[in-house]
Parts: sequence; structure tokens; C-alpha cells
Amino acid sequence: MTPQRTGGGLPGYAEHFEEPAGYLDFARYGPPSRQVLAATSDALNRSARADRHTVNDLMLAEQRAREAAARLAGTDPAHTVLLPNASTGMFHAAFGLPGGAVLVPAGDFPANHYPWRRSAGLGRAVPHWLAAAPDGRVTPDAVRVALSDDVVALSVSAVDFRTGYRADLAALREVIGPDRLLIVDAIQGFGVADLPWQAADVVVTGGQKWLRASWSTGFATLSDRALERLEPTLTGWTGVQDAALFDDRGHPPADGAQRWSVTNLSPVAAAGLEAALNLVEKVGVPAIEAHVSARLDELIEVVRRCGGHLLSPEAPAERGGILSFRMPRTPAADVAAALHAHGVTPTVRPDSVRLSAHGSTTPAAADHVHAALTTL
Repeated sequence: MTPQRTGGGLPGYAEHFEEPAGYLDFARYGPPSRQVLAATSDALNRSARADRHTVNDLMLAEQRAREAAARLAGTDPAHTVLLPNASTGMFHAAFGLPGGAVLVPAGDFPANHYPWRRSAGLGRAVPHWLAAAPDGRVTPDAVRVALSDDVVALSVSAVDFRTGYRADLAALREVIGPDRLLIVDAIQGFGVADLPWQAADVVVTGGQKWLRASWSTGFATLSDRALERLEPTLTGWTGVQDAALFDDRGHPPADGAQRWSVTNLSPVAAAGLEAALNLVEKVGVPAIEAHVSARLDELIEVVRRCGGHLLSPEAPAERGGILSFRMPRTPAADVAAALHAHGVTPTVRPDSVRLSAHGSTTPAAADHVHAALTTL
């Protein structure tokens, strides 16, 4: 039986969602709000009755979503571009560096690996694999030791996908100095962790996880330093100056972050992203973060009481919204089966189980996890 939410979520936020109480897989996918459903449905319905105004009107959602994203990231629309996913942004960054070495954590998510592998194969920037601690920490000291004269950038995840460890972006910025780029995959942190995004030169994220905007949504922000140093290698026809002027000539790239645009995005997806960003902005990332931290404290206590081994940091200042653990002498698949039987949705890895809470998660989630783990 699937447990239903009965209250205890973040006021002003939780009431907009409908996922069951045992849903703890936000680090994989965040079920969207009623506002996102309404916005996308309205845009699609309007497109079905299109007249001469419809397409232009629907495409205004992209500008509004870009403005909302810029506000949450602490920048402006000129330094922000909408993307269909985070990986597109990482490839833009990787192919934009003409050469040099880039420090990349060896244990990072593959989306932060393949762009650099492909870049090296094309004779551009080459990854130097950075050994991280077993809990996913990419520390300033480790980066400092790995720095060499040929390193031009550091590419790192804001929050480690395995353990939820939160990178100290300000400290990493200080270590690499002003002459190197800090490129951040923010998909496991943006919208749930109040981080200093302005410390980074490139921030890329997708909207399907913590922003709860569903698939095919995302954006990137670029600093002036990034705009100066990254070549617009993948720029498409919508990323140039005077994009609407069809004069059979190649146009120069747009001045700002729009140069990372390849083609028109879905105005339906943009409408959903706008709605999701507006809800996050209305409630505030600090409030969401505090609520998630409280729920993680409850889950940590349950896992410990049941004899589990934590893989994630316990200190709120060091973690995002993720709790990973193992149960001694119990395969992860068996732990997952017990959780599923009690209506809990986790992320299942070969050697561990990951739980991730959000602003709509209630204290009942910890009760369901406890009931499941006590059966092992």
C-alpha cells in the first residue's frame, strides 16, 4: 500500500504537490507541482488551437523562465541561457575550452566525465582525474595539490550524487584563483542548497530533480570571465546576433550567454520551468533547505537505530538533500525490496541505497523507512 502524505511538509510549498509520503527519490526525479502541470497543459492546449499569435506568445515563456533562473542564481538574464538539460551545458563548456588541462573528480557522475573525454579526443581541453575522498569530498587541499601550470579549469559537482557531500564552492574558487575557470554541475544542488553560485564561472543544471520542473528543462549561467574565455563552439542559429535576420550569411555569436543556444527550445517545457522556478523563488531556497535538513536528520536517526552504515555526511553544512547508506550483511537489493514493500521509493545502487527528501516530504517518511528496515 502506498503511504499518502498527511501534512508536515513545508508550509506554502508542500500543498502544491501530490507524491506519496514514501517518495524519497528526488535526487533522481522530483515530481512536478500542480503549477507546472497546469502551465505545461495550458501551453500545449493553446498550441493545439494555434492562430497567428500563438507561437510568438508561447515563446515568451523562455524569457520569463530565464529571468527567474537568473534571479535564483544571483545573476542577470544576459548571463543566463535556457538549455534542454545539464549535459548540454557541460558539453558547451568542455568544447569551449581551446586547450589546457581540467581537473575533474574521478568519482563524479558520468555527465561530468564524458564532455571532457570527448573534448580530449578532439584535441581540446584534457581531463586530469582528481582523486576524491571515499565520501565524495573534493576538498580545497586536494585541488591545491593537483594544480599545475597547465590547469585552466576545475569542473566539479556542487553536490556529490552518491553521498550528498556539498562542495565548498567559495573555498574552491579561492584555491584555483582568478585566472582559472570554476565549472559547476549544479543539478544535485540548485533549488535545494543555498550555495554561492556567483563563485562559479559556469553553473549548469537540469530542472527535473530538485527544481521539480520535469524533463527537458534546464539552464546555465556564465560569468564575464567564462564569456571571454570559452569559445562558442556549439553555437546554433538561435545563439547569434540578429538571429531572425535570414540573409544567407553567418552571424557572429550573441554577446551574452545566449551564444550557448543551439536552436529553439520547447515553449511548453519553458512554461513548466518558469512555474517551477517561481514556486522555489516564492518559498525561498533557505526555507526548502532547512526543511530538507530536518527530514534528513530524522532519516539518519532511523538508519542508525536500525544498524545501518551511513555513507553521507551528517553535518548539515556539509550535505545536500541526499542520504546514502548500507545495511550490514544485507544486499542493497534486499534493502530496496523491504522499502518498496512499505511504500518507500529510494534510489537503488549495486552496493547502497540512497534516500533524498524535499520540501514536500513529511515526518511520516521516516516512519515508513523505519518500518521497512526493522523487517530485515
